Amino acid sequence: MKAAPQELLKEYVKSQHFTSTTEIMTAMKEMFRDVVQTAMEVELDEELGRERCQRAEALETAPNYRNGYSRKTVKTQLGEIEIKVPRDRNSSFEPKINGVALAMRDPKKIRVNDKL
Repeated sequence: MKAAPQELLKEYVKSQHFTSTTEIMTAMKEMFRDVVQTAMEVELDEELGRERCQRAEALETAPNYRNGYSRKTVKTQLGEIEIKVPRDRNSSFEPKINGVALAMRDPKKIRVNDKL
């Protein structure tokens, strides 16, 4: 996995004006949530074969489409985060990201480990 571009990180840090490590940890938690959210969106795009707001080809007999989100709370090493798991009309989408998939199957065992 590639590291984030240093210039991008510098710009982000400059824009935030951090004054404590608590603020940095909060920002990391928010970034983690955003990365998990984006990864699930990309997974669903790939499963459906098109991006959000794109219509299916006329040739498809029973196309599957996005159908909102389900809110889940996932426990991470940074604390609890609330994510929006994208849904599809056929209810066939299940995220492959460790932790999120487990949370959807067994809400009592929602812990994201270092496999993520």
